[in-house]
Amino acid sequence: MNIKSIGNKIKGNPRMTEGTVYSILVICGISHFLNDMIQSIIPSIYPIIKDKFGFSFAQIGIITLIFQMTSSILQPFTGLYADRHPRPYALSTGMCFTLTGLLLLAFAENYLLILLAVSIVGLGSSIFHPTASRVAQMASGGRKSLAQSIFQVGGNGGSALGPLLAAIIVLPFGQHSISWFALAALLAALIMVRLGAWYKARLAYIAVHKQHNPALNNDISKRSKYWALFILVMLVFSKYFYTSCITSYFTFFLIDKFGVSVQTSQLCLFVFLAAFAIGTVAGGMLGDKFGRKYVIWFSILGAAPFALAMPFANLAWTIIFTFLSGLIIASAFSSIVVYATDLMPDKVGLIAGIFFGLMFGLGGLGSAFFGWLADKTSIEFIFRVSALLPLLGIIAGFLPNTQKKK
Repeated sequence: MNIKSIGNKIKGNPRMTEGTVYSILVICGISHFLNDMIQSIIPSIYPIIKDKFGFSFAQIGIITLIFQMTSSILQPFTGLYADRHPRPYALSTGMCFTLTGLLLLAFAENYLLILLAVSIVGLGSSIFHPTASRVAQMASGGRKSLAQSIFQVGGNGGSALGPLLAAIIVLPFGQHSISWFALAALLAALIMVRLGAWYKARLAYIAVHKQHNPALNNDISKRSKYWALFILVMLVFSKYFYTSCITSYFTFFLIDKFGVSVQTSQLCLFVFLAAFAIGTVAGGMLGDKFGRKYVIWFSILGAAPFALAMPFANLAWTIIFTFLSGLIIASAFSSIVVYATDLMPDKVGLIAGIFFGLMFGLGGLGSAFFGWLADKTSIEFIFRVSALLPLLGIIAGFLPNTQKKK
């Protein structure tokens, strides 16, 4: 079927060209869930391969570095390529890389093969995120923040579930059981064929029926746009350095300060992760209704009072404050990505790649930094320091408005 016939196929079907295409957004979210679930398996197997091969902590750190390099740093470049040369079935291709890397990791018998395996998984992830984010915006029908949040919450769910599945499957049955997750990668690749078909049809329709899409930001100078992007980068830094402290060390904080069991601490961490998922969806809905600038401003700065109070509270209030800070701060990322693409609407893939790359990269750096600082000081001290980060949200007030009121 050629491009013109594909375009004609969806002509006259407004659900394919106008309005919010929820079926595509749900498929994007499920795909993101499966992709990030598979990704989160990798750190979970470190104890197994360390004991099996006798790796040092430095070697484990290099595995993380290689994985983060390929999954984070490559994303802006794959996003830029997606902007210039859209490839509808790149999503399935990326998942095939992930599938290959998983199988190689399951049966790797030396250090170099393990490094090669995680780099291939990372490459698959770097292809997936910018293109899938671009598809989600195309299916948004103008409700870009909501579309991005549906896409993002899938990834949050996958990241939360992955370690649990690793504990149930990989830890008891060993390295070879990683191959079982190839079924999830195969399922994701098949689902992404559906996304690719819709993406191809959408591109064909746009090519045949040129649409007038007035820029949201004609009155914003290039200098102001770059300044706004710098502010957004600083806000992503504050958000993901703070959340990396919670996700990596909250269980240790609860055990150290209140003497709770490991199981109880894990349940408390799940409360934060659940709040994070709820806040992601809520932030998308609010961003479309009230303006993305104001949601960004509130979601970073609004978490500060609860973050600052949490290290000084008793156990019950600690859980409540952590839930509220997670709920509020999670609402920022979808609005940040969409705000940035509003600034540069012709570079959606590039911008999505940059900010997803920052999300992964800064999360890893934040975890390493607070681990080092905890060794030098104490677990309680790093929570008092990290609580200052949401105060950086005050600079969101300097962002220009990209949404015009009707």
